[in-house]
Amino acid sequence: MNKIDLLIGFVIGILASFLGMFLYLTLIVHLDFMTGIQLMKTEGKLGKIVTLGSILDLLAFGLLLKFNKELMARGVVLAVIVLTIITLFI
Repeated sequence: MNKIDLLIGFVIGILASFLGMFLYLTLIVHLDFMTGIQLMKTEGKLGKIVTLGSILDLLAFGLLLKFNKELMARGVVLAVIVLTIITLFI
């Protein structure tokens, strides 16, 4: 059961980051998601977009801790670590 909870938390973390990126690109920058990703990649700002998208991970982490889902919260932290490593190499 522990590994499944960790995996669910990881998936929640990844999805929250992509949702944050989507919301930022569509609501703030006013671009289509794929167009915005391609444009930010050519400008060298894709890492910053991933970082801004990870703000929703804080909300997910806090909510999971509030509902006593510590292992899922660890999965969210693992997702943030993986996204940080990927962002370093983009």
